[in-house]
Amino acid sequence: MDNATEFKLEAQPLIPESLVRLAELANDLFYSWDYGLRSLFVRMDAELWEKVEHNPKLFLRRVAQSRLDQAAEDRAFLAEYRRVLSDYDFYLESEPGTEVTEKLDPATDLVAYFCAEFGFHESFPIYSGGLGILAGDHCKGASDLGLPFVAVGLRYQQGYFIQSIDPEGRQIALYESHSSDELPITRVEQNGDPLLVPVPFPGREIQACVWEARIGHIRLYLLDTNVNENSPEDRDLTLQLYGGDETTRIKQEMLLGIGGARALEALGLQPTVWHINEGHAAFQILERCRRAMGRGLDFEAALELVAGCTLFTTHTPVAAGHDIFSRELTLQNLEEYLQVSGLDFEKVFALGATAAGDAFNMTSLGLRGSRFHNGVSRIHGRVASEMEQHLWPQVPAEENPIDYITNGVHVSTFLAPEWSRLFDMQAPNWRNSLRDPDFWAFVEQIPDYNFWNVHKTLKQQLAESISRRVTRQHTRNGTGHTVTDRMTRHLLSTEKDTLVVGFARRFATYKRATLIFSDLDRLQRLLTNPDRPVVLVFAGKAHPRDKPGQQLIKVIHDLSMEPEFMGHILLLENYDQAMARRLLSGVDVWLNTPEYPKEASGTSGEKAALNGALNLSVLDGWWGEGYDGHNGWAITPRDIELDAEFRNKEEARDLLDLLEFEVAPLYYDRTHQGYSRGWVERSKASMKTVTPRFNSERMVMDYVTRFYQPASEQGGKLGANEGQSARELAEWKQRVRGAWPGVSLMMPECMDAKCRHGENVPLIVSANLNGMMPEDVRVEGLITPDCTGNSEPHAATRFLLEFERDNNGMMEFSGQMAPSYAGLQTLRLRMYPFHQALSHPLEMGLMAWI
Repeated sequence: MDNATEFKLEAQPLIPESLVRLAELANDLFYSWDYGLRSLFVRMDAELWEKVEHNPKLFLRRVAQSRLDQAAEDRAFLAEYRRVLSDYDFYLESEPGTEVTEKLDPATDLVAYFCAEFGFHESFPIYSGGLGILAGDHCKGASDLGLPFVAVGLRYQQGYFIQSIDPEGRQIALYESHSSDELPITRVEQNGDPLLVPVPFPGREIQACVWEARIGHIRLYLLDTNVNENSPEDRDLTLQLYGGDETTRIKQEMLLGIGGARALEALGLQPTVWHINEGHAAFQILERCRRAMGRGLDFEAALELVAGCTLFTTHTPVAAGHDIFSRELTLQNLEEYLQVSGLDFEKVFALGATAAGDAFNMTSLGLRGSRFHNGVSRIHGRVASEMEQHLWPQVPAEENPIDYITNGVHVSTFLAPEWSRLFDMQAPNWRNSLRDPDFWAFVEQIPDYNFWNVHKTLKQQLAESISRRVTRQHTRNGTGHTVTDRMTRHLLSTEKDTLVVGFARRFATYKRATLIFSDLDRLQRLLTNPDRPVVLVFAGKAHPRDKPGQQLIKVIHDLSMEPEFMGHILLLENYDQAMARRLLSGVDVWLNTPEYPKEASGTSGEKAALNGALNLSVLDGWWGEGYDGHNGWAITPRDIELDAEFRNKEEARDLLDLLEFEVAPLYYDRTHQGYSRGWVERSKASMKTVTPRFNSERMVMDYVTRFYQPASEQGGKLGANEGQSARELAEWKQRVRGAWPGVSLMMPECMDAKCRHGENVPLIVSANLNGMMPEDVRVEGLITPDCTGNSEPHAATRFLLEFERDNNGMMEFSGQMAPSYAGLQTLRLRMYPFHQALSHPLEMGLMAWI
């Protein structure tokens, strides 16, 4: 018998007629944010639901026929099933509001959103972390608002790795293949055959099939090279997310960008706005230029047409997050595509050239190939502007075209259902008021006892979940039961409600997961204080090639096994969305200690705040905008010019001070009812201030208003009359670039250095335009008050000088300066190119100053 071959057979049940739409519900990622829908599967077989890892489609293949038949006869189940269907149908039938339709016409507009990963739900593992979760939330927000919107990505056969941690604290990366028929996707067909998209690669053409995923109102299309038409090597191109070496990476990005654009064309979709979410998809710019050149435009005009309706979002200030390929690797992989496309390699390489000009940067390609750009928080917008200043070299970083929109999270996905039910009773219209800060004052009216009871329920659920995970993890590793019991005793204690602090995110060194361990003796006293104990819960993955990140995991593991810290430091393996929802809704404090200013946004803290958890975070990313002094605690980052070791030491001391002298005392300052009124007050402040400002509906509407609508309009203008405006703009830019090195600006006469407040000061400026016309430039003055002493800095007041006359080849511009402030002023005068067709007045990066 030991040598017998085992054959697996799956006998799939028949879904009763009365429940036939369960299959439809299981194939729409609407289930990823609808708890009531998911609960239908839990009610049928809770044990199987856990076994199939919350995958509705797989559940319906594995559930016992008897369970389905019983459900079909259960009147209570059928009532809940009909209620879910009613909500689902109502959602799909809902029309977009006028605030959307006034900006984007559903009949003519379409936003195409490209990203390398999408994180909708743990049952659909094509994500690794924050970028994917953000992309998933963006899609969900677009669906909720009814945007004309389509998303494009890759279908990874194994997705990202499954993490286990061995007895020595080493991360083990495991990969598991996922069959297409167990995922919420459907193969796209044309004329009865699978749609195949060809993409030229060195020496061959790779074919990609296309899968469609439903996300409420919108669709996601995923390219997959695992088809018979490809070689075994090419079939593995979409095997893993962020797997392989840089050769695999550039090929995946060609497939995503070039293949994704071709897939939309094959589907008959014509986007009016293209949103490139991080540099992985930037090769779409080349494909769209190729297509425009096929309509008669030269490369420069095609680029203007393409860039004018393109938004590029950058997501990280960390160098490792920006793909950079050598010139040789870029040429090797793009050469065949460029030859058949009629694109010149040198021009293409120039679009992605790094500041040194010796390598190809996908972020640079995305920025040069778009006219709308943004970071993902106010701080990150500033940092990104400084990082990419070489693209607009003569323009001050704070004025270059990189803007920001702060990330938000999908409330229905991450708000615990217990809170949803409480909100339904307290303020039934809360789902329609997600962007109204005044409305969320209702949180203050929730009785403290009811508020605390919800949190306590969620915390108990978290404790039980952690206990199961820790027991399973350490039993597998051979840890004895007595040790396992010690590790969970504080969480499960009924005598004392222990303060729980959570830290869960990718283990990258800049996130400083071990900052809290800088003073172990002090930390031990703090965590093991018998009157005010604290439990730290850690979770997260390090990239399989990130050895320093994996070392962080080992450090935490080793400390968690030390007798003095056992039960006070816990490390959970295989962090995914299911664990995230449980942690975010159950912890008391959410800890985030990134190295400033390297946290672009960091949305996990937003999700925790939705659920009433209090953030204890460095003032970086979103928390730099979210913290108001009453809704959590902040660690002020030290000057980045200081020594890194000194900064770490000082910020770690702030962290421990806050925990010891503010956080723990407030939590344990309990009334006879068993909770701290001050804690509940601060928790309510967290919930009511963060929810309406940092949700995906607000985020997506910001994109609609500030980027999608302008990009659609700009694309329409540049493309009119067979791209006439794009041609004219490209020719004008070429002429300006040729002339600009010879331009100069001067003041022919001395300006009066004094005036009375309210008086105008006349100005005359002479410009050598080196053959350009006066209408090709703007001459501008900037006035700022002197900011000496304790006075606050002010933004500059700007005024334009008008063309006056041609004075023997020198163009004179004049204007009246009206000082806005009394006292000493600073005046600066500058000139930059201007054309009515520019998307941003400073997009050329050229500027001359007196």
